[in-house]
Amino acid sequence: MSKHAISNEKESVGKIFKKFMHVIGINHRLCKWILPCNLGKNIIMAFLWIHVPIGRIRYSDLRKCYIKMLYISYKFTIMKEVLIIMWIADGWKEYEVIDTSKGEKLERWGDYLLVRPDPQVIWDTPKTERGWRKMNGHYHRSAKGGGEWEFFDLPQQWTIHYGKLTFNLKPFSFKHTGLFPEQAANWDWFSEKIRSAGRPIKVLNLFAYTGGATIAAAAAGASVTHVDASKGMVTWAKENAVSSGLGDAPIRWIVDDCVKFVEREIRRGNHYDAIIMDPPSYGRGPKGEIWKIEDAIYPLVQLCEQLLSDDPLFFLINSYTTGLQPAVLSYMMNTVLKKHGGHIAADEIGLPVSSNGLVLPCGASGRFER
Repeated sequence: MSKHAISNEKESVGKIFKKFMHVIGINHRLCKWILPCNLGKNIIMAFLWIHVPIGRIRYSDLRKCYIKMLYISYKFTIMKEVLIIMWIADGWKEYEVIDTSKGEKLERWGDYLLVRPDPQVIWDTPKTERGWRKMNGHYHRSAKGGGEWEFFDLPQQWTIHYGKLTFNLKPFSFKHTGLFPEQAANWDWFSEKIRSAGRPIKVLNLFAYTGGATIAAAAAGASVTHVDASKGMVTWAKENAVSSGLGDAPIRWIVDDCVKFVEREIRRGNHYDAIIMDPPSYGRGPKGEIWKIEDAIYPLVQLCEQLLSDDPLFFLINSYTTGLQPAVLSYMMNTVLKKHGGHIAADEIGLPVSSNGLVLPCGASGRFER
């Protein structure tokens, strides 16, 4: 298909979209709108995902409009145009993924450029961005496992901001900087729920790492219990809270094995309105306890369900493990949490790539909400 034909298809979809939205009264609850982007030689097709079965659409014009949109979206799908349906962390000002190629991603963290490995990047595209040659730090993965940093004029520690939140960054073992920027998609989601709850909200954050979710929830007004097995990570999270002006916020800092802590909270009769967990694929507790996510995640979710209050606000599970795809998270959460009613959704989370307008998938999240 020629560029002119593609342009005409985009224009026709735009007209159809306006007509459709006019008929349904611009009800955003019925759809997700993914805007078209011009990506140089590539075009992402605009696509409307309607959450209403076609059998429920009675008006003939609306029905024809709906069918036409499905037909056009199908044409672009078989043409291998890009269709993006995921939760995207696109609110960053001081962080960006600039480019990706050959198992690596080029990122801007504030004033500094880092190159880090990423197993999702299986494509071999030309590294034309100048940052590939002007990086401040490069993590080299070893064929034997692990790897090491190579630094070029990079401070030991610096900060970046997300809204009013401040994060202290410092490169350390296995490519990490102390922050997972893609989680901002989840911070925005649950922060709005906390602010809109109209009541005090108690949040339990398990495997809480350096506290991104903790300080986001606290900034939104929740009281938070932050649990991680690493004393160093908890100390780092406290530093982030202080840097964000939340040093006196109602945050309880706990260094403990997450499973054992949950079991003790059940015995104590404590409850939480919201639970966040970001479990690792494999790990060890403070006393050498072994965690393997395939064996331990479902029993832990069952335990955590017992900690939910009578009026739970949300339950968030993040996964960076290949086997825990969105459909698996959805199935598991529906199995355990169905008695609480509400709604469960699971999807990939991603970061926009500034050089080409595409989106880099970064893991998956499952969300329960009421």
